[in-house]
Amino acid sequence: QRRMNPLASCLGLWLLCQLPALASGTRVVYKVQEEQPPNSLIGSLASDYGLPDMGHLYKLEVGAPYLRVDGKTGDIYTTETSIDRENLRECQHLLPGEPCFLEFEVSITNLNANSSPRLLEGQIEVLDINDNTPNFASPVLTLSIPENTNIGTLFPIPLAMDRDSGPNGVASYELMAGPEAQELFGLQVAEDQDEKQPQLIVMGNLDREQWDSYDLTIKVQDGGNPPRASSALLRITILDMNDNAPKFEKALYEAELSENSPVGHSVLQVKANDSDQGANAEIDYSFHQASDMVRRLLRLDRATGLITVQGPIDREDIGTLKFSVMAKDKGANPKSARTQVVVTIKDMNDNAPSIEIRGIGLVTHQDGMANISEDVPVETAVALVQVSDRDEGENAVVTCVVAGDVPFQLRQASETGSDSKKKYFLQTTTPLDYESVKEYTIEIVAVDSGNPPLSSTNSLKVQVMDVNDNAPVFSQSFTEVAFPENNEPDDLVMEVSATDADSGSNAKLVYSLVTDPASKGSFTIDPDSGEIRVKAVLDREQRERYEFLVVAEDKGSPSKQGTASVAINVMDRNDNDPKFMLSGYNFSVMENMPPLSPVGMVTVIDADKGENARIQLSVEQDNGDFVIQNGTGTILSSISFDREQQSTYTFRLKAVDGGDPPRSAYVGVTINVLDENDNAPFITSPSNATYKHILPHTSPGQQVSKVKAEDIDSGINAELIYSITGGNPFELFQISPQSGDITLEKEILRKHHGLHRLVVRVNDKGKPSRHGTALVHFYVNETLANRTLLDTLVGHSLDTPLDIDIAGDPEYERSKQRSNILFGVIAGIVAVTLVIVLVVLVRYCRQREAKSGYQAGKKETKDLYAPKQASKSGKSKSKVKKSKSPKPPKPTEDEEETGLQKSLKFNLMNDSVSDSPRIHLPLNYPPGSPDLGRHYRSNSPLPSIQLQPQSPSASKKHQVVQDLPATNTFVGTGDNNSTGSEQYSDYSYRTNPQKYTNKQV
Repeated sequence: QRRMNPLASCLGLWLLCQLPALASGTRVVYKVQEEQPPNSLIGSLASDYGLPDMGHLYKLEVGAPYLRVDGKTGDIYTTETSIDRENLRECQHLLPGEPCFLEFEVSITNLNANSSPRLLEGQIEVLDINDNTPNFASPVLTLSIPENTNIGTLFPIPLAMDRDSGPNGVASYELMAGPEAQELFGLQVAEDQDEKQPQLIVMGNLDREQWDSYDLTIKVQDGGNPPRASSALLRITILDMNDNAPKFEKALYEAELSENSPVGHSVLQVKANDSDQGANAEIDYSFHQASDMVRRLLRLDRATGLITVQGPIDREDIGTLKFSVMAKDKGANPKSARTQVVVTIKDMNDNAPSIEIRGIGLVTHQDGMANISEDVPVETAVALVQVSDRDEGENAVVTCVVAGDVPFQLRQASETGSDSKKKYFLQTTTPLDYESVKEYTIEIVAVDSGNPPLSSTNSLKVQVMDVNDNAPVFSQSFTEVAFPENNEPDDLVMEVSATDADSGSNAKLVYSLVTDPASKGSFTIDPDSGEIRVKAVLDREQRERYEFLVVAEDKGSPSKQGTASVAINVMDRNDNDPKFMLSGYNFSVMENMPPLSPVGMVTVIDADKGENARIQLSVEQDNGDFVIQNGTGTILSSISFDREQQSTYTFRLKAVDGGDPPRSAYVGVTINVLDENDNAPFITSPSNATYKHILPHTSPGQQVSKVKAEDIDSGINAELIYSITGGNPFELFQISPQSGDITLEKEILRKHHGLHRLVVRVNDKGKPSRHGTALVHFYVNETLANRTLLDTLVGHSLDTPLDIDIAGDPEYERSKQRSNILFGVIAGIVAVTLVIVLVVLVRYCRQREAKSGYQAGKKETKDLYAPKQASKSGKSKSKVKKSKSPKPPKPTEDEEETGLQKSLKFNLMNDSVSDSPRIHLPLNYPPGSPDLGRHYRSNSPLPSIQLQPQSPSASKKHQVVQDLPATNTFVGTGDNNSTGSEQYSDYSYRTNPQKYTNKQV
């Protein structure tokens, strides 16, 4: 650094040489207001006084705790300890107008040259700010005024005190009075010895008998900006007359008082006279406007005015006592007078000189000892010695010397010091030699000039420090060793050694390690022996090589050190199990995948090295369903997957390394078989051979059935969509695509009666989609009377191709036309038959009348209403018998009326036009059935006949159904949800694959 900054060093020396005024008596003076905040800049020694601003060290020697100095720039700042002018010890007893100074000292050390530091003394004038409010001595002031006081008479009011000074001190007084006192009293302020003396002036005649007291307010205000003010209550008591006030013999009393005067020593006596007599002439003396210190040190005899010592007098604490004494008579309306007293404290040689030794610049002291290197140049300052005497005059003139034969002397540090306070540098006079003398004890003697003279001594030990000029050297600059992992803590790794050419403490070596942050704490070295031990258990898998520096440092000051590099290679052991990358593996495969297809891949690692890290994989708990390739970790399946048979496979993989002994690890593997759309939906309900009965008056929008289906696939392959693909030509039905609910969409008309077959297709959402087909049969009719025919129709529907619609009665219109023709033919036949019968009857009746007349009471024949049979009546009878159903079982309560209606059958054989219809009435009826034969014999002259063709192909044979009157109509009730057919039917069915009919009973 010295070689790099020669210019800065020379510049600093030049600047210091160019400041003779500063070095020979000019004091640095700054001004600052009190109560400044911390870190406020007071001044800059470098910029304000041209001192060097680089390469030098500024150090505050005196001035703490109020000041601090920037070590580089010499800037002076305030600190956390506020500078309060009123509380500074140096400014406690200043006379009005005297400035307040805070002294400081700063040493300046050239860091680029081995020269003694320079000492700079300075003062900071602390300027007063208005931070104190003027106050009266008491919140209530009392004045006693005789009642016969003349107008214009003045009465002094006690002064207000303000700790501030100058313009910030007391500036004005103001009197505030009520209406009763405004015309009687006024205020006048007089200037008395730089004090503003408020006086009460009487402006009117006082009469104690009318008003014996007045309360006024007196306000005091200082001259600060902004001003501060306070007030007190001025209570005026009106007294009887006391004509003359006491009068002091002197306006000012002065005296000298030697310090250390004994208690009771007389200082002076004040005396006042009063022209009155009696009690009005008796005078009482008291302190007025006296400080606490005056009242503590002095005593005033109230009767005689004698002032004596009552406390220890020390000129070093206070040099002048200034106060007032008031004389007040003892009249009923006492009068008073005031005089000023000044007591000067005379110095006595009662203080021995004080010697203060402290460090200077870069030299610090501890426990009275300074350490200095043997290679410092001559005239190097070791300490700053300050000698002072609290006395004054000749008693404070001090002489200071170094006693004994030592290579040190005192040099005056500053010319600005007074005789009572001087500063010296204690500096070397010759080069120091550690090998010759290691320590000096320097005794400093100070003697003042008093009579008799007083002296004091102080000593400093200076320890000469050896210079360390040789660095330690290692026998090898680089060392590499191999060390196995999984060691025991504190195992010895190696030992290093170094030597130092110095002697003593400079040759004593301390070993230490310099490691990177990652390996900090892994190794330690014995600071004395150089043994390197491992503190932690090494793990090659975490770190395979460690490199660090070994430092050998001697114990010199400043110390020197040497370094060597060490490399430790960690040897592997089989201490790690194989490790799968995951704690468990889950693979998903599609079903129907061919054998030996890859299912998934696992990754396994081993943190070891070499053979310890060579891994073999095998499958456990598998039954040969899976194999694994060791080189790639690929799992192959030896089976074909079918999710519907098994959706999940679970087994374990084992990994074994090649160490000795080997280490192994296991991991679970789960194979999830994903669904493929390989199953079509199947219908669970309704069955193709069932039907649902719908009444013709069913309202549109009503749910009439529901198709339910399932798909054993999963996911979207099992999501189903329902649709009607056939058998709905009238768009009478609609199905919900999501739920399969079938609802009636339109009003049922006559043409809609009959069997409907809906072809419902159920598709899944797989790709490609699969489907199932359901046949849903609806039978639209009022009743389910002819179940046998209905079962036959359903069976016919199952044999009918799906592209042919089966919906309602396709022959409905054609049947109506044929029925009308048939009714006309039958009506003609009946009419002709009736005419023939009437003719025969008439002829018969006439013949009988002609023979024997009418035979009353003869029973009617059973076949009265039966028509004559033609030649083929036998054949017809056999066909009629063939078409009859077997005798039904006993009907249930719900089917009783239906069975009753079914048991009534009529057959008409139409072999020729001339044949008459034969009406067959059943002779056997279920219990409780009405006598229909008797009813028709009594109420129906001829039956009303409705002809309906049995089938389109049976044009010559018909079934005749008796149409009963409304009062004798018996309608059978059936179960709308029935899926079977009844035992009795009103129809015969002949197979016709293209045409079918469904009739209503």
